[in-house]
Amino acid sequence: MDPRPALWALLLGQALGGPACSGPARYSLTFIGQWSQAAFPKQYPLFRPPAQWSELLGAAHSSDYSLWRRGAYVSAGLREFAERGEAWTLMREMEAAGEALQSVRTVFSAPALPSGTGRSATELEVHPRHSLVSFVVRIVPSPDWFVGVDSLALCEGSRWREQVALDLRPYDAGTDSGFTFSSPNFATVPQDTVTEITASSPSHPANSFFYPRLKALPPIAKVTLVRMRHRAQAFPPPTPQLLGGDNEIGDNAPETPLDCEVSLWSSWGLCGGPCGQLGSKSRTRFVRVQPANRGAPCPELQEEAQCTPDNCV
Repeated sequence: MDPRPALWALLLGQALGGPACSGPARYSLTFIGQWSQAAFPKQYPLFRPPAQWSELLGAAHSSDYSLWRRGAYVSAGLREFAERGEAWTLMREMEAAGEALQSVRTVFSAPALPSGTGRSATELEVHPRHSLVSFVVRIVPSPDWFVGVDSLALCEGSRWREQVALDLRPYDAGTDSGFTFSSPNFATVPQDTVTEITASSPSHPANSFFYPRLKALPPIAKVTLVRMRHRAQAFPPPTPQLLGGDNEIGDNAPETPLDCEVSLWSSWGLCGGPCGQLGSKSRTRFVRVQPANRGAPCPELQEEAQCTPDNCV
């Protein structure tokens, strides 16, 4: 066995100041959507369009490249992808980084999912110098929200990792100021940085992910990467697989309690009643959000109070 390839990989890793894994490695990547109405009942999109996922776009790259990063500004290509699902500019940016800087080795994709729950798969190859993996998937519909992975290291020490599983939660690209899944386009000026969306942030009751009773949002998606020992001779194009009734994800989906939300009280109505006696007046409010999954029930929607009649009869 010729020891030179392993020696060159070791020397290359030391020169780059990072780990040195021997030779390329191939992985299968599976994206699993867990965006169900039970887990995320508030404003869950049922039509025009229903809850779904865009195609997955990613790259195997070195440490001098970043597809996206929490606390950083997104590129023009990622902005177009996060807001409208247009992938052309983002793919050209990744390809240009590979051509000019040699920092991107492989660009990969996986099919879109037509529902909030399901799975989509692809394969990718990493190399000792390009051992980091990043990807993004747009949440559809949404203003500019996405899930993804930023610079996941598949080389650990001097060995390729055999398997990785990560829970994914939503991020805001910082380019659109909408609060809800169906918000109209409202550009953020000046552009903001990428921030994680949590159960309490943005702290606004209109926010589609606002669940003040929760300490943390349940994972909206998951990704697994498994190292492939033998490269397949023929690999058919990956296709999305919708979840069946007995699928483990559908069966184990958490139920998030959604409390009833009501409007502010209206103004008091006119006071009416017989002359010389106390009358009554009333005010009303209406239900903004119906409770779900054993959330707090709605309070009374009408209230009466005594008063002195304005025009007695």
